[in-house]
Amino acid sequence: MSLIKRKKSSVWWIDFVAPNGERVRRSTETNDRKSAQELHDKLKSEVWRVQRLGDRPKHIWQDAVVRWLREQSHKASINDDKKILRWLHPYLADRELESINRALIEKVIEAKQAEGCSNGTVNRVLALMRAILRRCERDWEWIDRAPAFRLLKEPTRRIRYLTQEQAVKLLLELPTHLRDVAAFALATGLRRANITGLTWEQVDLRRNLAWVHPDQAKARGGSRSRSTTWR
Repeated sequence: MSLIKRKKSSVWWIDFVAPNGERVRRSTETNDRKSAQELHDKLKSEVWRVQRLGDRPKHIWQDAVVRWLREQSHKASINDDKKILRWLHPYLADRELESINRALIEKVIEAKQAEGCSNGTVNRVLALMRAILRRCERDWEWIDRAPAFRLLKEPTRRIRYLTQEQAVKLLLELPTHLRDVAAFALATGLRRANITGLTWEQVDLRRNLAWVHPDQAKARGGSRSRSTTWR
């Protein structure tokens, strides 16, 4: 058994037993028998060289995506990663990691810009790509060197604060059910999710004190809770 088609699937699947007895299964993501056979033969040859000659196994981008998502599942922003990776899939899915170079990265940038995205949005895609490729090099030792590339320039943003008068005007314009939330946010600097997710165990009315646990913070890092007071 080398190439098979699963039920309700139009694409060919690779299915063979490696020299060490391990069964290898992978979708070719193509319904063309000739292309599928070429991919099968290439993969089988690589597996043989790894297990018999000690060559380092070759990995594709999708291998890195699967491992990244598994290891980063604790991140508060993991859904953002998934959204970006789904967008990248048509460009990188079957690419061998060693073949991802600056030229390919430029194509990714051009494709994202063609959608009318800002440099900031493009940079979020590039930052995730860079993080994964660096993990492939430094932690997983899947590649000798990750391609070096810079993020695009972004306009300097001004950090704007509300004056006390502006804050009062804002609160007066809000409906009652939002006014208390906004007032608490202005007084503490907490995000909406942190405020609406507070439980009574995290609030001390006598001392005007509330605290957010590490697993509720945006980055979910560290081991200490963040406390805040209001008046």
